[in-house]
Amino acid sequence: MNDRTGPEHFKALHRHGFVRVATSTPSVRVADVKFNRDAIVTEARRGDEARVDLLVYPELCLSSYAIDDLHMQSALLDAVEAALSEIVVETRELAPVLLIGAPLRHEGRLYNCAIVISRGKILGVVPKSYLPNYREYYEKRWFAHGRKMRDTTMRLGGAEVPFGSDLIFQARDLRNFVFHVEICEDYWATIPPSSEAALSGALILANLSASNITIGKSDERHMLCRAQSSRAMAAYAYSAAGPGESTTDLAWDGQGAIYELGDLMAESERFSLEPELCIADIDTQRIENERLRTGTFADSGEDMRRSFRRVAFEHRPHWTDAGLVRPIRRFPYVPNRQTHLDRDCYEAFNIQVEGLRRRFESTGGGRMVIGVSGGLDSTHALIVAAKTCDKLGLPRSTILGYTMPGFATGEETKRNAWTLMRALGIEAAEIDIRPAARQMLADMGHPFANGEPVYDVTFENVQAGLRTDYLFRLANQHGGFVIGTGDLSELALGWCTYGVGDQMSHYAVNPGIPKTLIQYLVRWTVATDQFDPNTDAVLEAILATKISPELVPATEQEEIQSTEEKIGPYELHDFFLFHILRYGLPPSKVAFLAWHAWRDVDAGSWPIGFPEEKKRRYELEEIAKWLDVFVSRFFGFSQFKRSAMPNGPKVSSGGALSPRGDWRAPSDASAALWREELRRSVPREEP
Repeated sequence: MNDRTGPEHFKALHRHGFVRVATSTPSVRVADVKFNRDAIVTEARRGDEARVDLLVYPELCLSSYAIDDLHMQSALLDAVEAALSEIVVETRELAPVLLIGAPLRHEGRLYNCAIVISRGKILGVVPKSYLPNYREYYEKRWFAHGRKMRDTTMRLGGAEVPFGSDLIFQARDLRNFVFHVEICEDYWATIPPSSEAALSGALILANLSASNITIGKSDERHMLCRAQSSRAMAAYAYSAAGPGESTTDLAWDGQGAIYELGDLMAESERFSLEPELCIADIDTQRIENERLRTGTFADSGEDMRRSFRRVAFEHRPHWTDAGLVRPIRRFPYVPNRQTHLDRDCYEAFNIQVEGLRRRFESTGGGRMVIGVSGGLDSTHALIVAAKTCDKLGLPRSTILGYTMPGFATGEETKRNAWTLMRALGIEAAEIDIRPAARQMLADMGHPFANGEPVYDVTFENVQAGLRTDYLFRLANQHGGFVIGTGDLSELALGWCTYGVGDQMSHYAVNPGIPKTLIQYLVRWTVATDQFDPNTDAVLEAILATKISPELVPATEQEEIQSTEEKIGPYELHDFFLFHILRYGLPPSKVAFLAWHAWRDVDAGSWPIGFPEEKKRRYELEEIAKWLDVFVSRFFGFSQFKRSAMPNGPKVSSGGALSPRGDWRAPSDASAALWREELRRSVPREEP
């Protein structure tokens, strides 16, 4: 495909830095090399049909692993070498790079090896570095270790090929398809060979294993894969031997697992009698970006003990739409682990409580002052404040809550605000800002003061500003401080008025919480009985209310002001924010991920307890439209508001926008670069 622009090429996963990795558990017969050869080729063809780039087989799968002294039989070793030559021929038209386990002789020694084959060519051979020789393992009886095999070659298949534990393989024609191979025990070592390979640039780490199964060992493998992929900032593909191996004294489960930066991407069915192909698309750009932004990774490379040889090859990627085989969270900020759900929500909520507690104590413990609109953000800030009082053993009347109706305040939100304040038992009051707003508009000569329905930004901000003025002066009057309510999503979009309550306060509790997480945390407080039934009832009512600033009066022709109709759905904006802020991904790739995440309502998982009526899909055109809005606001004219934001706790590992923390950016940057990158890849008509 020569034309790599436009929506069709946009769908090609290789364009966005993905490499399709698979682990294979082929059928195996003990010491039956021909049968094993055919099973390996069969799985290679399956991998090719699935558009796999890298296919990882188990350790010694060509001979089978549990054959003991048969490893030393010349007839078997001759058959292995012959079978490898036949596999090379049989797979020369197939796309996947194959990592095959086999015993090989070299200079009078026998090595437990991984053979790397690509399109009819052996690229190199990697010997096992660490040989287990304890409990049920006797590998030193048969094999020599490969730790000192460096800068060497071996004769195999009629050619001289690179041989050693110092090999990294890199595709010339697919950027970031860079991988390293180790074998089983190597990643049980204190310092696995893959650690130094990662520091030398390998992004995908593969492990051919014949680890037998015992109770709890599967968890141990997962732990090691997760830890290694996280610590080495890499992807880790692990493929263990399965049924068909000898059960004379051991058993095998065929576990396959693929991790990326500590996240489980895919795992196989264990103990399956059918061959297993476990597939995941690895985001090599995400890995590279994570390394770039983590200085500790580069610093660690300064202490490396070894150097690596690069083996380059032509991969010939297909550059076509092959879907995306990868879990994508529609709500990346929302906890999604069923087993850890309560703990994750507990942590998020109590990070906010702890931040407010410490700030309240440091100010001398006066009063907390908060504006309560009946909307989502002020509701969440208020329940955080209530829990802070509970934690400190203070009466909730320590909180001074004010509802301040303006020209567009709805009866429903005002009623919800009062019901919530009463249910929580705080000290509540109401200040009607309309007289003061009329006076200010009149002083300014604004047309609204003469009865004209002019609802411009001045009209809106006079109301927003007055509310903040009142709160700060009330805090002075009562010896307290103002709690800010603005959230992470609003800060990202600049959807907040400079110098007023959603941007300015004495201390903010929500700037580390995006809108989607606030919605979920409020639902969690209801589901886990954090408050009494009366409070729960009004929280449910607030969750069902349309998100609105309520600054422009509704007319007979138009409903109440809708934030999301103006700037786009928060569920999309939070998705965009996570991938751009946390991983620095370009807009075209974020659009690609969002399209796969949101194109099918019925596919993939939704956050636990997510309302059925709120589930929806998004077309690519709509995603591109709102992503253009996001990058325009995020990279363009909104930064000056973030540069002057008050203190507030970071909550999510997905990032925060404090200029003293995760995000530092100039206030006068241009968003043109990001908008152009998006439009080159996903062209659309101008709105």
